[in-house]
Amino acid sequence: MSCSIVTSPVPLRAQTQSTLPIMPLPAHVVPGQGEFVIDGAFGVSLEGYKEPRLERARQRFLVTLSHETGIPLWRAAQYNQPHFTIKTDHASQPVQQLGEDESYDLEISSTQVLLTAANPLGVLHGLQTFLQLVRVTPQGFSVPAVSIHDHPRFPWRGLMIDSSRHFIPIPVIERDLDGMEAVKLNVFHWHISDDQGFRAESRVFPLLQNKGSDGLYYTQTQIHQVLDYARDRGIRVVAEFDMPCHTASWLVGYPQLASSKGPYHVAIHMGVHDAAMDPTKESTYQFLNSFIGEMASLFPDAYFHIGGDECNGKEWNNNPQIQQYMHAHGIADNAALQAYFTARVQKLVAIHHKIMEGWDEVLQPTTPKNVVIQSWRGQTSLAQAARQGNRGILSTGYYIDLNQPASQHYLVDPLGGDAASLDSEQRARILGGEATIWSEFVTPENIDSRIWPRTAAIAERLWSPQEVRDVDSMYQRLAVISQNLKWYGINPQAVTDEMLQRMTGNHDPATLKVLAAVVQPPIGYTRDDGPNYTSFTPLNRLVDAVPPESDVARQFQHLVEKIVAGHATQQQWAQARQWLILWRDNDAKLQPTLGESNLTQELVPVSHNLSEVAIIGLQSLDNLRNHTEVSTLVQQKNLQQIKAAEQQTASLLNMVAPSVKLLVQATKTE
Repeated sequence: MSCSIVTSPVPLRAQTQSTLPIMPLPAHVVPGQGEFVIDGAFGVSLEGYKEPRLERARQRFLVTLSHETGIPLWRAAQYNQPHFTIKTDHASQPVQQLGEDESYDLEISSTQVLLTAANPLGVLHGLQTFLQLVRVTPQGFSVPAVSIHDHPRFPWRGLMIDSSRHFIPIPVIERDLDGMEAVKLNVFHWHISDDQGFRAESRVFPLLQNKGSDGLYYTQTQIHQVLDYARDRGIRVVAEFDMPCHTASWLVGYPQLASSKGPYHVAIHMGVHDAAMDPTKESTYQFLNSFIGEMASLFPDAYFHIGGDECNGKEWNNNPQIQQYMHAHGIADNAALQAYFTARVQKLVAIHHKIMEGWDEVLQPTTPKNVVIQSWRGQTSLAQAARQGNRGILSTGYYIDLNQPASQHYLVDPLGGDAASLDSEQRARILGGEATIWSEFVTPENIDSRIWPRTAAIAERLWSPQEVRDVDSMYQRLAVISQNLKWYGINPQAVTDEMLQRMTGNHDPATLKVLAAVVQPPIGYTRDDGPNYTSFTPLNRLVDAVPPESDVARQFQHLVEKIVAGHATQQQWAQARQWLILWRDNDAKLQPTLGESNLTQELVPVSHNLSEVAIIGLQSLDNLRNHTEVSTLVQQKNLQQIKAAEQQTASLLNMVAPSVKLLVQATKTE
């Protein structure tokens, strides 16, 4: 029996948001009728162009599908009659290039699946879409009949991982590459050097890693392993070696590069440091020519990131030789001195057949037009680069280390803000964007919860049509993707549970889980760890264990907004009350245990505040339900108490408090 595919187009938004848990949403979708059932007879064949990468992709696909279904397809599929055909037209570039064709067509009926693509990149993306469609039905595991034609909106869709401040081991990097493949990200930006560590092996200048890494660095063999792993998943790897500042780790082994006499040490504190290369010495450029040559040979991608951000210029100001050089050469200020350095380095990068990339500070009126600007300052800065003739990518709004909600990231667009006023030629210079995870408060243990699942929302912004902006739909699909990431070894909730168990010594710290579900780290650079925090400080507190965004608190806010607007159902009223009672009563159960661990003692006021806020919430809920008026004095007292509860305590935010404030404000006063 064959399935008839509907040929009349249905609006993307109308049908995918309610039925297809895909992220990113495809460019074009036409639903069909029926289901393609996945059982032990499932088989996959490759037709047309073939290569080992496609064979590995098929096997990886079958392993993941086996995890999803519990059916050992990875063994049986090679013997079964194929009902899933993959047709590839030709090879992709030997070294993956910016702008290669990543489109694919996926046709699913009740009897067969056909995935076609111009090259292996499209095949990789199409396989991930199929995996996201798998669901449980009365007929068993299946995918819905559907016709998909898909292609990305932007060619540069990246994730930057900072491996300097806290070293991120290879298995963790590879796991996040798997996650990137799942949501169709295609650039791994590897931030390898900074003040806190130089993390790549240089065979030309071995003191870089021997003195600048505390023994934690990637060998060139390991780097090749990551490059191969990424290519198998359709991901380019762009290495960043920050210069001329953020270079304390360089200068420990090679102080002759420095603008000061030192001595230099690998930094253990975070923030902007004074260490800077000397841009006035020819020996600096001789060194960099050899270094860039070595790294350009190691990393095959066409782009080479030189950082260039946050030079405070203090060492330049305090060096008489540098000041004399600037005066003699008409260099007006430190910005001009950095521009001189950047121009010299750009020529070195070009000599080694690479295209230079750098942060906003690299952009000057004289910056060569082929330099790519990565913007951390915003869409205005990105638009300025495009108007000047430079290509650029956006990271402002995608700083996932800042603990902002997925909705906030989701609504930031590379072509939004000032960039919306660009003409068509200038808009074409906006290549896409990158999520960035700086690792001041990130370790191999909690990095998954900091990257995922919110980065999937950013991936959709960079892949899907610009008009796809429904936040409620995004969160519904994000919840599904978050569960599916387990099949790739990414399970942030399991890590949170393990960290809570360690904090308490209890295999099932149920009452602490209740508290953990409604608190989150502070947004932005406001964590109150104080000046004593270093790269050696253990990140094992509740603030390090909980996700950056509380799903429970967000769902509670949704209920409260419905209640305040007068649109809540009886079930929603009941759910809000049930949660408030849970939070009110949890403190009495949790408090006796908090003093038993030095890691939970700081949570005494956090737990108490949650209970007090819940009591106010229950009172306000009753007042709204019964149309009871309260005195202005009582209302103001409650608001003051909530305001106090909203303050950061133990580096945590009470995310129930803002919603309870809405309930209090909605209560009528006498």
